[in-house]
Amino acid sequence: MPVFQATQIVKADLDVCWKFFSDPANLSLITPPDMNFRIIFPQPLPAMYPGMIIRYHVSPLLGVKLEWITEITQVREREFFIDNQLKGPFSIWHHQHFFRQTPEGTEMKDIVTYEVPFGRIGTLFAGTIVRKRIEGIFTFRHTVIEKYFNAAG
Repeated sequence: MPVFQATQIVKADLDVCWKFFSDPANLSLITPPDMNFRIIFPQPLPAMYPGMIIRYHVSPLLGVKLEWITEITQVREREFFIDNQLKGPFSIWHHQHFFRQTPEGTEMKDIVTYEVPFGRIGTLFAGTIVRKRIEGIFTFRHTVIEKYFNAAG
């Protein structure tokens, strides 16, 4: 199963980072505009908690609009949270978000374990495209976070 990892140092303390990244409303700020990301449920968004279900509309590839439903399965405040796809474009989507205070700021680490639909055939035909799309999403996210937190540095 493919695994994607990204690490970034944010020039802000752990409390500031945790508050921003654990608020699902901020997902739309760090998601590429061409994905047409929109949270459908719940409205208004409560603070994140284990068992929280979030329903989105998203266009991950070729502008095709899909419903994506994730569950926040684990939360350890100021350390990590994990979301899993319940319904959406992947056969498996398991996203771990880790936060750690360092002398330089807050280290954020994302680990995404995923699987494209249709098994080996899906991987053969779409695996590389999907991987590049995930890399592009996290490159966009990295850039936005740099501007938002690190530019004033």
